[in-house]
Amino acid sequence: MTIVTGGGRGIGAAICRKLASCGHDIVFSYRADEQRARKTAESVISHGVRCLAVQGDVSVASDVDALFEAAASMGEITGLVNNAGIVGPTGRLTEVDPGAFARVYEVNVLGTLLCCRRFALAGSAGAIVNLSSAAATRGSAGEYVWYAGAKAAVETITLGLARELAPAIRVNCVAPGIVWTEIHADPQRPARLASQIPLGRAGEPDEISGAVAWLLSAEASYTTGATLRVTGGL
Repeated sequence: MTIVTGGGRGIGAAICRKLASCGHDIVFSYRADEQRARKTAESVISHGVRCLAVQGDVSVASDVDALFEAAASMGEITGLVNNAGIVGPTGRLTEVDPGAFARVYEVNVLGTLLCCRRFALAGSAGAIVNLSSAAATRGSAGEYVWYAGAKAAVETITLGLARELAPAIRVNCVAPGIVWTEIHADPQRPARLASQIPLGRAGEPDEISGAVAWLLSAEASYTTGATLRVTGGL
């Protein structure tokens, strides 16, 4: 049984579909869009595995507990993908309302910590994959340095927990580059920035999901504390 946070759409939905095709039973969280969550669940079930969608907020400890309890009712939890994340507003630091910063850190950082903690408390062997971003090392000047900082924290948490939870639990990270999803404030941002990407285009969610699936698999049994950049060369 693998838990995927933020699995209702975008990269999260692609991860759910990919893992289902690899034989994982899936429990995923979603924040608000029940219709999109239902479509993801239907796609997962079409692969012949079990699936449960749980509404909740990963930055709220009680919601995280409810997510893990729902998953545990279906069997042993052996995998966790911390995909849920938000960008928040865009712009220069001095131009953005600082009241928005806390929410970015609550979802991206606190949410990752709460879910990792709950997974570790379950006492099962398994693997965790956290989702970072190319922004963590590029800084995203002029766009969202606060989001970049949050994702840098996720990469540091990954390294620390890989050492803390070994050998029972492997902890790794995938850092996507510019991908065609709804996370962008400007829907055409991936096309606009394509010329800056060495491969000449933005990525697709399915191109991220394969990296996550590999890190959860037995083929990655000697990999922990790693951040795998899937960025088209950025």
